[in-house]
Amino acid sequence: MGCDPAAIQQAANVAQQAQQQQAARQAPGGGWDGIDDEYREFISVFLNDSKEAWTQLFRDHVRGGSYRKPNLVMFSGQTTTRCGIGQVAMVPFYCPADQQVYIDPRFFEDLARRHRVPGDFAQAYVIAHEVAHHVQNLLGLNQRAHQAHQSGDERMSNRESVRLERQADYLAGVWAHHAHRNFAILEEGDMEEAIRAANQIGDDALQKKAGGYVVPERFTRGTSAQRVRWFRRGLDSGSLDDCELLFEVPYERL
Repeated sequence: MGCDPAAIQQAANVAQQAQQQQAARQAPGGGWDGIDDEYREFISVFLNDSKEAWTQLFRDHVRGGSYRKPNLVMFSGQTTTRCGIGQVAMVPFYCPADQQVYIDPRFFEDLARRHRVPGDFAQAYVIAHEVAHHVQNLLGLNQRAHQAHQSGDERMSNRESVRLERQADYLAGVWAHHAHRNFAILEEGDMEEAIRAANQIGDDALQKKAGGYVVPERFTRGTSAQRVRWFRRGLDSGSLDDCELLFEVPYERL
């Protein structure tokens, strides 16, 4: 949700070495060193549960396609990936080169304390967005952004990255639509949690916090309002078939 998958893919082409070492080492007792058990359990359960909704969606809407859930790497502090170095300073991210979601669970503490967005569904929204990047990778939907990045046109590359991020928010909403329909996962206040999380991690909000001003030309994730709008659209429609329509919308109307 903070990394440009196109840029990550380019880095993966350079970094051919396999993952050397995980900072999150599995302890003899089954836990993970340095990782809160509650966060660890929530992330693991969520990733397993999301597989059911996406498996059904692929079966119904993707001709000849089948869903494979991404691998999960939980780490504490820093870990080596095929897409470079992951660390807690970065938000959770998906690496298309190894089809793994990387999460330092301390990010959720930061989300709750610094950004004042606590709650299970806020965390679910963050993970669902990263799983959506995996869905994009499986369907080849990230190729357009990857090609734009390779072109060397920074403005075009940034815009295609924003579109890809908005599509991931839309797909996260699609997951939430079907998960709620099948399992009634949404409770009162959950949507507000997700919206608060989206509002805190848009490019405009993050740039303003970092430097006090906003530079739209440098956006790679899009604004907070865009994140909220496209997540809501996915949640309302639940349609996987409509996800590519986002690339037909004029950029200024995203």
